[in-house]
Amino acid sequence: MTQQTDNFNRIDDEVLASLGKWSPGYKIAVGVCALLVVVGIIAYSFQYRIGMGVTGLSVPISWATYITNFVFWIGIAHAGTLISAILFLFRTSWRNRINRAAEAMTVFAIMTAGLFPLIHLGRVWVFYWILPYFNWRHLWPNFKSPLVWDVIAVSTYFTISTLFFYLGLVPDLATARDRTQDGRRKKMYTILAMGWTGRYDQWRHYARAYLALAALVTPLVISVHSVVSWDFAMAVVRGWHTTIFAPYFVAGAIHSGLATVILLLIPLRKALNLERLFSRYAIEQMALLMIFTASIIGYAYCVEGFMSWYSADKFERQFNIFRAWGSWNYSPLFWAMITFNVVVPFTFFFKKLRTNLKYLFVACLLVQIGMWLERFVIIVVSLAHDYLPSTWAVYAPRTVEILVTGFSYGFFTGLFLVFVRLFPSVPMSEAKDDALPKEVEA
Repeated sequence: MTQQTDNFNRIDDEVLASLGKWSPGYKIAVGVCALLVVVGIIAYSFQYRIGMGVTGLSVPISWATYITNFVFWIGIAHAGTLISAILFLFRTSWRNRINRAAEAMTVFAIMTAGLFPLIHLGRVWVFYWILPYFNWRHLWPNFKSPLVWDVIAVSTYFTISTLFFYLGLVPDLATARDRTQDGRRKKMYTILAMGWTGRYDQWRHYARAYLALAALVTPLVISVHSVVSWDFAMAVVRGWHTTIFAPYFVAGAIHSGLATVILLLIPLRKALNLERLFSRYAIEQMALLMIFTASIIGYAYCVEGFMSWYSADKFERQFNIFRAWGSWNYSPLFWAMITFNVVVPFTFFFKKLRTNLKYLFVACLLVQIGMWLERFVIIVVSLAHDYLPSTWAVYAPRTVEILVTGFSYGFFTGLFLVFVRLFPSVPMSEAKDDALPKEVEA
């Protein structure tokens, strides 16, 4: 029993020791994120003042970088739900060490994604015109529109994910409260812990609520990004109007989300001195999951090409030829997308590579680039090369769009870096399950 207590205390000490200490390198990282946010706000203020003409949007290409960012960040948010909810229901042991970081990533990614529909709107001061409610302007909501489904699905996903994230945080907030000396941080932990004392009846209600939320969140992994894919699939546009988009988008979302978790955890485990808790084994298991999602994405790429040939639709055939070989502007992006999203993750079949953290970090960074390019190719190339040659155009993001995109990375990363210095980045109550001897677990 003494050894078990020592193990529990060691976990608490390691996690709580990572809070509140801002090294010079860490401050520089947060400062860079803050700089990206400030520059992005200045760029958006310029767009707000001058108008959407400062972007590269045109008549045929009305969706571009901003909507690409929206789909990209919504996709990143999915891995947190996968790791936290689905792996919890399957009682996967290695999720206990990394689910807190993944859940935080989910919440921050949804917050980042939610900004881009407003940024893309242009006249953001009348954003409430597009909300699905009955109003005196006779602009009745069209519930057959996938854009309305988007609002409902994403807002529901954000609400449930935040509740799930906060519920799992409560026992650790109480531990931080009890182990923190008087001060503002102790008051913050006291308020957020909501009187948690660890009594049996509290744990019993907690376990039931956590299981119920996990079961409720799980279908959202499938539904939310399926709804996002229908934004495109419901439109009769070449490259969009296909039934494979729902599983294709869901697999891509989980793929990019897993890559983001790995990108965050590899430097974080050293910065917070949590190498023992953020184990190499857990990171390796996520790399193996990426092989599975890369296989689904590769299959979707093949199905798109096969169906364009099998359908005997000359427009579809011509579009796929154009996307792969017909444009110096877009064809390199198409092949880079396939290489980064499919070929690079397949190298994880080799244990020597997937256990090499430096290689894994670079590979996941390439996957992130590839997933962003995938959304860009789907959105921009389809609009740039529609049915009529008179509507064909070429799009390139302008400086304002690039700076606003940089804002999203600074905003997301900055929130995450601040979070892990203020709150426990490892679920201590769940990590202790692995420290229990087998006879105690039984």
